[in-house]
Amino acid sequence: MRRRITRRRFLDGAARGMAASVAFPMIVSAAALGKDGKAPASDRVGIGTISCGSRAGVAGEYQRYAKSQIVAVCDPQTDRRMRRKKDYGNCADYGDFRELLARNDVDAVHVATQDHWHVPISLAAARAGKDMYTEKPLGISVEQCKAAREIVDKHKRIFQYGTQNRSISQVRLGTELVLNGHIGEVKEVYVWCPQGEAGGSATPVLPVPEGFDYEMWLGPAPKAPFCKDRCQTQGPRNGIFHIYDYAIGFIAGWGAHPMDQAQQWADNAGMTIPVEYEGTGTIPTTGLFNTLTHWDMTCTYPNGLKMRFMDNQTARTNNKVPNIDQMKFDHGSLFVGETGWVAVTRGGWKVFPEALYKKAPAAGPKKLAVSNSHTQNFIDSVLSRQQPVSNLHSAAISDIICHLCDISLRTGRKIKWDPDKETIIGDPEAAKMMHRPMRAPWTL
Repeated sequence: MRRRITRRRFLDGAARGMAASVAFPMIVSAAALGKDGKAPASDRVGIGTISCGSRAGVAGEYQRYAKSQIVAVCDPQTDRRMRRKKDYGNCADYGDFRELLARNDVDAVHVATQDHWHVPISLAAARAGKDMYTEKPLGISVEQCKAAREIVDKHKRIFQYGTQNRSISQVRLGTELVLNGHIGEVKEVYVWCPQGEAGGSATPVLPVPEGFDYEMWLGPAPKAPFCKDRCQTQGPRNGIFHIYDYAIGFIAGWGAHPMDQAQQWADNAGMTIPVEYEGTGTIPTTGLFNTLTHWDMTCTYPNGLKMRFMDNQTARTNNKVPNIDQMKFDHGSLFVGETGWVAVTRGGWKVFPEALYKKAPAAGPKKLAVSNSHTQNFIDSVLSRQQPVSNLHSAAISDIICHLCDISLRTGRKIKWDPDKETIIGDPEAAKMMHRPMRAPWTL
Protein backbone atom coordinates (compact mmCIF):
# COMPACT_ATOMS: atom_id res chain seq x y z
CA MET A 1 0.00 0.00 0.00
CA ARG A 2 1.35 3.44 -0.88
CA ARG A 3 1.95 5.51 2.25
CA ARG A 4 -0.30 8.54 2.07
CA ILE A 5 1.22 11.95 2.83
CA THR A 6 -0.60 13.80 5.58
CA ARG A 7 0.02 17.26 6.93
CA ARG A 8 1.20 15.70 10.18
CA ARG A 9 3.72 13.47 8.43
CA PHE A 10 5.03 16.35 6.37
CA LEU A 11 5.53 18.53 9.43
CA ASP A 12 7.10 15.66 11.36
CA GLY A 13 9.44 14.97 8.47
CA ALA A 14 10.36 18.62 8.14
CA ALA A 15 11.14 18.79 11.83
CA ARG A 16 13.55 15.88 11.37
CA GLY A 17 15.29 17.66 8.51
CA MET A 18 13.92 15.33 5.84
CA ALA A 19 13.65 16.61 2.29
CA ALA A 20 10.14 17.05 0.95
CA SER A 21 8.97 18.06 -2.46
CA VAL A 22 5.42 19.08 -1.51
CA ALA A 23 4.46 21.34 1.41
CA PHE A 24 0.90 21.44 2.71
CA PRO A 25 -0.55 24.61 4.27
CA MET A 26 -0.39 24.80 8.06
CA ILE A 27 -4.07 25.69 8.32
CA VAL A 28 -6.99 24.11 6.49
CA SER A 29 -8.36 26.80 4.18
CA ALA A 30 -12.05 27.25 3.46
CA ALA A 31 -11.41 26.27 -0.14
CA ALA A 32 -9.90 22.98 0.95
CA LEU A 33 -12.90 21.96 2.98
CA GLY A 34 -15.45 19.56 1.60
CA LYS A 35 -19.18 20.17 1.44
CA ASP A 36 -19.56 18.66 4.92
CA GLY A 37 -17.15 21.23 6.35
CA LYS A 38 -14.40 18.66 6.85
CA ALA A 39 -10.99 18.71 5.28
CA PRO A 40 -10.33 16.26 2.44
CA ALA A 41 -9.64 12.78 3.79
CA SER A 42 -5.98 12.99 2.76
CA ASP A 43 -5.50 16.04 5.00
CA ARG A 44 -7.21 14.70 8.12
CA VAL A 45 -5.42 13.02 11.02
CA GLY A 46 -6.31 9.33 10.84
CA ILE A 47 -7.28 7.97 14.28
CA GLY A 48 -7.25 4.38 15.48
CA THR A 49 -9.36 3.74 18.58
CA ILE A 50 -7.91 1.03 20.81
CA SER A 51 -10.67 -0.36 23.07
CA CYS A 52 -14.31 0.19 22.31
CA GLY A 53 -15.84 0.39 25.79
CA SER A 54 -17.43 3.38 27.50
CA ARG A 55 -14.34 5.61 27.35
CA ALA A 56 -14.19 5.12 23.60
CA GLY A 57 -17.27 7.32 23.42
CA VAL A 58 -14.93 10.30 23.84
CA ALA A 59 -13.24 9.23 20.62
CA GLY A 60 -16.44 10.01 18.71
CA GLU A 61 -15.46 13.66 18.98
CA TYR A 62 -12.81 13.06 16.33
CA GLN A 63 -15.60 12.43 13.82
CA ARG A 64 -17.07 15.84 14.55
CA TYR A 65 -13.81 17.72 14.03
CA ALA A 66 -12.90 18.88 10.54
CA LYS A 67 -9.25 17.89 10.88
CA SER A 68 -9.65 14.26 11.98
CA GLN A 69 -11.42 11.00 11.24
CA ILE A 70 -11.51 7.53 12.78
CA VAL A 71 -10.15 5.01 10.30
CA ALA A 72 -9.94 1.87 12.49
CA VAL A 73 -11.12 0.43 15.81
CA CYS A 74 -9.72 -2.36 17.96
CA ASP A 75 -11.14 -4.43 20.80
CA PRO A 76 -10.75 -8.08 21.87
CA GLN A 77 -14.55 -8.26 22.20
CA THR A 78 -16.11 -8.63 18.78
CA ASP A 79 -19.53 -7.24 19.64
CA ARG A 80 -18.08 -4.07 21.12
CA ARG A 81 -15.80 -3.28 18.23
CA MET A 82 -18.52 -4.01 15.69
CA ARG A 83 -20.80 -1.48 17.39
CA ARG A 84 -18.10 1.17 17.25
CA LYS A 85 -17.20 0.20 13.69
CA LYS A 86 -20.78 1.00 12.70
CA ASP A 87 -20.77 4.24 14.71
CA TYR A 88 -17.65 5.41 12.88
CA GLY A 89 -18.83 4.87 9.33
CA ASN A 90 -17.99 1.19 8.87
CA CYS A 91 -14.26 1.72 9.39
CA ALA A 92 -11.70 -1.10 9.67
CA ASP A 93 -11.75 -3.27 12.80
CA TYR A 94 -9.24 -5.48 14.61
CA GLY A 95 -8.99 -7.72 17.65
CA ASP A 96 -5.23 -7.18 18.06
CA PHE A 97 -3.88 -3.64 18.53
CA ARG A 98 -0.64 -4.57 16.77
CA GLU A 99 -2.51 -5.02 13.49
CA LEU A 100 -4.08 -1.58 13.87
CA LEU A 101 -0.66 -0.02 14.57
CA ALA A 102 0.66 -1.50 11.33
CA ARG A 103 -1.78 0.54 9.23
CA ASN A 104 -0.22 3.35 7.18
CA ASP A 105 -3.32 5.54 7.45
CA VAL A 106 -3.34 5.53 11.26
CA ASP A 107 -1.52 8.70 12.31
CA ALA A 108 -2.54 8.61 15.98
CA VAL A 109 -4.34 6.35 18.43
CA HIS A 110 -6.86 6.87 21.20
CA VAL A 111 -5.96 4.41 23.98
CA ALA A 112 -9.03 3.74 26.13
CA THR A 113 -8.20 0.27 27.47
CA GLN A 114 -8.19 -0.94 31.07
CA ASP A 115 -5.36 0.65 33.07
CA HIS A 116 -2.82 -2.18 32.87
CA TRP A 117 -2.64 -1.81 29.07
CA HIS A 118 -2.19 2.00 28.96
CA VAL A 119 1.61 2.21 29.01
CA PRO A 120 2.45 -1.00 27.08
CA ILE A 121 0.17 -0.03 24.19
CA SER A 122 1.26 3.62 24.26
CA LEU A 123 4.91 2.59 24.05
CA ALA A 124 4.12 0.21 21.18
CA ALA A 125 2.29 3.04 19.39
CA ALA A 126 5.24 5.41 19.83
CA ARG A 127 7.66 2.82 18.48
CA ALA A 128 5.34 2.41 15.47
CA GLY A 129 5.51 6.18 14.85
CA LYS A 130 2.02 7.02 16.09
CA ASP A 131 0.93 9.88 18.32
CA MET A 132 -1.50 9.12 21.13
CA TYR A 133 -4.26 10.30 23.41
CA THR A 134 -4.08 7.94 26.40
CA GLU A 135 -6.76 7.73 29.04
CA LYS A 136 -5.95 8.20 32.68
CA PRO A 137 -4.41 6.96 34.90
CA LEU A 138 -1.03 6.60 33.23
CA GLY A 139 0.41 3.27 34.45
CA ILE A 140 -0.06 0.66 37.15
CA SER A 141 3.41 1.16 38.64
CA VAL A 142 6.02 3.85 39.19
CA GLU A 143 8.24 1.93 36.80
CA GLN A 144 5.63 2.20 34.03
CA CYS A 145 5.20 5.94 34.58
CA LYS A 146 8.95 6.48 34.23
CA ALA A 147 9.20 4.18 31.21
CA ALA A 148 6.41 6.06 29.43
CA ARG A 149 8.64 9.12 29.05
CA GLU A 150 10.36 7.32 26.19
CA ILE A 151 7.29 8.23 24.14
CA VAL A 152 8.17 11.92 23.96
CA ASP A 153 11.85 11.92 24.91
CA LYS A 154 13.10 9.30 22.46
CA HIS A 155 10.39 8.96 19.82
CA LYS A 156 9.26 12.61 19.79
CA ARG A 157 5.60 11.64 19.75
CA ILE A 158 2.66 13.81 20.71
CA PHE A 159 1.03 12.58 23.93
CA GLN A 160 -2.24 13.86 25.34
CA TYR A 161 -3.17 12.60 28.82
CA GLY A 162 -6.90 12.00 29.24
CA THR A 163 -7.33 14.50 32.09
CA GLN A 164 -9.98 16.59 30.38
CA ASN A 165 -10.29 19.03 33.26
CA ARG A 166 -7.33 20.99 31.86
CA SER A 167 -9.54 21.83 28.90
CA ILE A 168 -12.32 23.29 31.07
CA SER A 169 -12.32 27.07 31.40
CA GLN A 170 -13.02 27.41 35.12
CA VAL A 171 -10.15 25.08 35.99
CA ARG A 172 -7.80 27.25 33.95
CA LEU A 173 -9.17 30.54 35.29
CA GLY A 174 -9.13 29.41 38.92
CA THR A 175 -5.59 28.09 38.65
CA GLU A 176 -4.43 31.35 37.06
CA LEU A 177 -5.87 33.26 40.04
CA VAL A 178 -3.69 31.18 42.37
CA LEU A 179 -0.59 31.45 40.17
CA ASN A 180 -0.90 35.23 39.99
CA GLY A 181 -1.05 35.68 43.76
CA HIS A 182 -4.71 36.61 44.23
CA ILE A 183 -4.97 34.48 47.39
CA GLY A 184 -1.45 35.30 48.57
CA GLU A 185 1.06 32.59 49.32
CA VAL A 186 -0.44 29.10 49.10
CA LYS A 187 -0.48 27.57 52.60
CA GLU A 188 -2.38 24.32 52.02
CA VAL A 189 -3.52 22.19 49.08
CA TYR A 190 -6.39 19.68 49.20
CA VAL A 191 -7.25 17.06 46.59
CA TRP A 192 -10.22 14.69 46.73
CA CYS A 193 -12.09 12.26 44.47
CA PRO A 194 -14.75 9.50 44.63
CA GLN A 195 -14.05 6.61 47.00
CA GLY A 196 -13.31 3.10 45.75
CA GLU A 197 -15.52 0.03 45.81
CA ALA A 198 -15.41 -3.14 47.88
CA GLY A 199 -16.95 -6.49 47.03
CA GLY A 200 -17.07 -8.28 43.72
CA SER A 201 -16.93 -12.03 43.36
CA ALA A 202 -14.60 -14.42 41.55
CA THR A 203 -17.45 -16.92 41.34
CA PRO A 204 -19.11 -18.38 39.53
CA VAL A 205 -16.31 -19.10 37.07
CA LEU A 206 -17.87 -18.78 33.63
CA PRO A 207 -16.93 -19.92 30.15
CA VAL A 208 -15.38 -17.14 28.09
CA PRO A 209 -18.11 -15.68 25.85
CA GLU A 210 -17.89 -16.37 22.13
CA GLY A 211 -16.12 -13.57 20.33
CA PHE A 212 -14.10 -12.49 23.39
CA ASP A 213 -10.32 -12.89 23.13
CA TYR A 214 -9.85 -13.10 26.89
CA GLU A 215 -6.16 -13.92 26.58
CA MET A 216 -5.58 -10.63 24.74
CA TRP A 217 -7.74 -8.78 27.26
CA LEU A 218 -5.55 -10.07 30.12
CA GLY A 219 -2.33 -9.43 28.20
CA PRO A 220 0.46 -8.67 30.70
CA ALA A 221 -1.79 -9.22 33.74
CA PRO A 222 -1.69 -12.52 35.68
CA LYS A 223 -3.73 -15.43 34.36
CA ALA A 224 -7.14 -15.51 36.06
CA PRO A 225 -10.43 -17.40 35.56
CA PHE A 226 -13.16 -15.54 33.70
CA CYS A 227 -16.05 -14.17 35.77
CA LYS A 228 -18.56 -11.39 35.34
CA ASP A 229 -17.27 -9.05 38.03
CA ARG A 230 -13.74 -9.20 36.68
CA CYS A 231 -14.42 -7.38 33.44
CA GLN A 232 -18.06 -7.32 32.37
CA THR A 233 -19.94 -5.50 35.13
CA GLN A 234 -20.84 -2.05 33.88
CA GLY A 235 -20.35 1.26 35.67
CA PRO A 236 -18.11 2.23 38.59
CA ARG A 237 -18.28 -1.29 40.07
CA ASN A 238 -16.51 -2.76 37.06
CA GLY A 239 -13.67 -4.90 38.38
CA ILE A 240 -11.15 -3.36 36.00
CA PHE A 241 -11.10 -0.31 38.28
CA HIS A 242 -10.82 -2.14 41.62
CA ILE A 243 -8.70 -5.28 41.06
CA TYR A 244 -5.02 -4.74 41.79
CA ASP A 245 -3.93 -6.88 38.83
CA TYR A 246 -5.33 -4.25 36.47
CA ALA A 247 -5.27 -0.97 38.42
CA ILE A 248 -4.52 0.65 41.76
CA GLY A 249 -8.14 1.75 42.21
CA PHE A 250 -9.89 5.10 42.25
CA ILE A 251 -6.97 6.71 44.11
CA ALA A 252 -5.44 6.94 40.62
CA GLY A 253 -8.36 6.06 38.35
CA TRP A 254 -10.43 8.99 39.63
CA GLY A 255 -7.71 10.74 41.57
CA ALA A 256 -5.88 11.44 38.31
CA HIS A 257 -8.29 14.29 37.55
CA PRO A 258 -7.96 16.47 40.66
CA MET A 259 -4.32 15.45 41.20
CA ASP A 260 -3.58 16.58 37.64
CA GLN A 261 -5.22 19.94 38.40
CA ALA A 262 -2.95 20.34 41.41
CA GLN A 263 0.03 19.28 39.30
CA GLN A 264 -0.76 21.87 36.65
CA TRP A 265 -0.48 24.49 39.38
CA ALA A 266 2.72 22.90 40.71
CA ASP A 267 4.32 22.81 37.25
CA ASN A 268 3.79 26.53 36.86
CA ALA A 269 4.54 27.51 40.47
CA GLY A 270 8.07 26.11 40.48
CA MET A 271 7.13 23.15 42.67
CA THR A 272 8.55 19.65 42.21
CA ILE A 273 6.99 16.50 43.68
CA PRO A 274 6.17 15.74 47.33
CA VAL A 275 9.00 13.90 49.09
CA GLU A 276 7.12 12.40 52.07
CA TYR A 277 3.87 10.42 52.10
CA GLU A 278 2.00 9.33 55.20
CA GLY A 279 -1.59 8.55 56.12
CA THR A 280 -4.34 6.02 56.67
CA GLY A 281 -6.54 4.01 54.36
CA THR A 282 -8.74 0.96 53.91
CA ILE A 283 -8.13 -2.01 51.61
CA PRO A 284 -10.86 -4.69 51.45
CA THR A 285 -9.91 -8.09 52.89
CA THR A 286 -12.81 -10.02 51.36
CA GLY A 287 -14.27 -10.18 47.88
CA LEU A 288 -12.65 -9.81 44.47
CA PHE A 289 -11.93 -6.09 44.72
CA ASN A 290 -8.67 -5.34 46.52
CA THR A 291 -7.76 -1.71 45.89
CA LEU A 292 -8.17 1.20 48.30
CA THR A 293 -11.71 2.22 49.16
CA HIS A 294 -10.87 5.13 51.49
CA TRP A 295 -7.71 7.09 52.20
CA ASP A 296 -6.43 10.20 53.95
CA MET A 297 -2.89 11.04 52.89
CA THR A 298 -0.56 13.91 53.68
CA CYS A 299 2.01 14.58 50.95
CA THR A 300 4.79 17.00 51.88
CA TYR A 301 6.77 19.05 49.35
CA PRO A 302 10.48 19.85 49.86
CA ASN A 303 9.58 23.39 51.06
CA GLY A 304 7.26 22.00 53.75
CA LEU A 305 3.95 22.71 51.97
CA LYS A 306 1.47 19.93 52.66
CA MET A 307 -1.09 18.50 50.25
CA ARG A 308 -3.95 16.47 51.75
CA PHE A 309 -5.31 13.79 49.40
CA MET A 310 -8.57 12.04 50.32
CA ASP A 311 -11.51 10.17 48.94
CA ASN A 312 -14.76 12.15 48.78
CA GLN A 313 -16.42 10.37 51.69
CA THR A 314 -13.45 10.89 53.98
CA ALA A 315 -13.13 14.52 52.86
CA ARG A 316 -16.72 15.22 53.94
CA THR A 317 -16.36 13.55 57.33
CA ASN A 318 -16.05 16.40 59.82
CA ASN A 319 -15.28 18.72 56.89
CA LYS A 320 -11.69 17.56 56.57
CA VAL A 321 -11.49 19.66 53.41
CA PRO A 322 -12.10 23.29 54.44
CA ASN A 323 -15.26 24.86 52.99
CA ILE A 324 -16.29 21.55 51.39
CA ASP A 325 -19.81 22.09 52.71
CA GLN A 326 -20.09 24.94 50.19
CA MET A 327 -19.25 22.62 47.30
CA LYS A 328 -21.29 19.92 45.58
CA PHE A 329 -18.19 18.59 43.82
CA ASP A 330 -17.39 14.88 44.16
CA HIS A 331 -13.79 15.70 43.23
CA GLY A 332 -11.69 18.83 43.23
CA SER A 333 -8.49 20.70 44.00
CA LEU A 334 -8.55 23.38 46.71
CA PHE A 335 -5.82 25.96 47.18
CA VAL A 336 -5.89 27.80 50.51
CA GLY A 337 -3.87 31.00 50.62
CA GLU A 338 -3.12 33.85 53.03
CA THR A 339 -6.07 35.98 51.89
CA GLY A 340 -8.53 33.58 50.25
CA TRP A 341 -9.07 30.24 48.57
CA VAL A 342 -9.89 28.75 45.17
CA ALA A 343 -11.47 25.35 44.45
CA VAL A 344 -11.68 24.00 40.88
CA THR A 345 -13.24 20.98 39.21
CA ARG A 346 -15.11 20.06 36.04
CA GLY A 347 -18.42 20.62 37.83
CA GLY A 348 -17.73 24.25 38.68
CA TRP A 349 -15.52 26.42 40.83
CA LYS A 350 -15.71 28.30 44.10
CA VAL A 351 -13.60 31.24 45.24
CA PHE A 352 -13.28 33.43 48.31
CA PRO A 353 -13.62 36.32 48.36
CA GLU A 354 -16.21 36.29 45.58
CA ALA A 355 -14.68 39.40 43.99
CA LEU A 356 -12.05 37.02 42.58
CA TYR A 357 -14.55 35.80 39.96
CA LYS A 358 -14.40 39.20 38.23
CA LYS A 359 -10.60 39.27 38.40
CA ALA A 360 -10.15 35.84 36.85
CA PRO A 361 -10.35 36.76 33.12
CA ALA A 362 -7.37 39.13 33.56
CA ALA A 363 -5.68 37.52 36.54
CA GLY A 364 -2.15 38.51 35.55
CA PRO A 365 0.85 37.63 33.42
CA LYS A 366 1.03 33.95 34.40
CA LYS A 367 -1.18 32.23 31.83
CA LEU A 368 -2.03 28.60 31.16
CA ALA A 369 -2.59 27.13 27.71
CA VAL A 370 -6.12 27.67 26.44
CA SER A 371 -7.95 24.54 25.30
CA ASN A 372 -11.71 24.32 24.84
CA SER A 373 -11.71 20.68 23.67
CA HIS A 374 -9.30 17.99 24.83
CA THR A 375 -9.61 15.95 21.63
CA GLN A 376 -9.34 18.97 19.33
CA ASN A 377 -6.33 20.20 21.30
CA PHE A 378 -4.76 16.80 20.67
CA ILE A 379 -5.43 16.91 16.92
CA ASP A 380 -4.14 20.47 16.67
CA SER A 381 -0.98 19.37 18.50
CA VAL A 382 -0.49 16.44 16.14
CA LEU A 383 -0.53 18.92 13.27
CA SER A 384 1.61 21.59 14.91
CA ARG A 385 4.02 19.12 16.64
CA GLN A 386 3.66 21.06 19.91
CA GLN A 387 2.89 19.05 23.05
CA PRO A 388 -0.78 19.43 24.13
CA VAL A 389 -2.31 20.85 27.30
CA SER A 390 -1.98 17.58 29.31
CA ASN A 391 1.60 16.62 28.60
CA LEU A 392 3.33 13.36 29.50
CA HIS A 393 5.97 14.66 31.90
CA SER A 394 3.32 16.31 34.05
CA ALA A 395 1.17 13.16 33.84
CA ALA A 396 4.05 11.01 35.06
CA ILE A 397 4.54 13.17 38.16
CA SER A 398 0.87 13.29 39.16
CA ASP A 399 0.52 9.54 38.59
CA ILE A 400 3.65 8.76 40.63
CA ILE A 401 2.16 10.77 43.53
CA CYS A 402 -0.90 8.48 43.48
CA HIS A 403 1.33 5.39 43.41
CA LEU A 404 3.46 6.57 46.32
CA CYS A 405 0.29 7.17 48.36
CA ASP A 406 -0.87 3.64 47.52
CA ILE A 407 2.50 2.11 48.44
CA SER A 408 2.56 4.00 51.74
CA LEU A 409 -0.87 2.68 52.65
CA ARG A 410 -0.08 -0.89 51.59
CA THR A 411 3.08 -0.95 53.67
CA GLY A 412 1.57 1.01 56.54
CA ARG A 413 4.64 3.24 56.67
CA LYS A 414 5.78 6.74 55.81
CA ILE A 415 7.38 6.78 52.35
CA LYS A 416 10.30 9.03 51.46
CA TRP A 417 10.99 9.89 47.82
CA ASP A 418 14.24 11.07 46.26
CA PRO A 419 13.17 13.38 43.39
CA ASP A 420 16.61 13.33 41.78
CA LYS A 421 17.09 9.56 41.72
CA GLU A 422 13.32 9.04 41.37
CA THR A 423 13.15 6.22 43.86
CA ILE A 424 11.85 5.39 47.33
CA ILE A 425 14.65 5.71 49.84
CA GLY A 426 15.27 4.01 53.19
CA ASP A 427 12.72 1.24 52.61
CA PRO A 428 13.84 -1.59 50.27
CA GLU A 429 10.52 -3.45 50.60
CA ALA A 430 8.55 -0.39 49.53
CA ALA A 431 11.02 0.33 46.73
CA LYS A 432 10.35 -3.11 45.24
CA MET A 433 6.68 -2.15 44.93
CA MET A 434 7.58 0.44 42.30
CA HIS A 435 7.84 -2.51 39.89
CA ARG A 436 5.03 -4.79 38.64
CA PRO A 437 5.87 -8.06 36.84
CA MET A 438 4.35 -8.56 33.39
CA ARG A 439 3.15 -11.92 32.10
CA ALA A 440 5.15 -13.29 29.19
CA PRO A 441 5.49 -12.57 26.36
CA TRP A 442 4.58 -8.96 27.19
CA THR A 443 7.24 -6.47 28.31
CA LEU A 444 7.69 -2.71 28.40
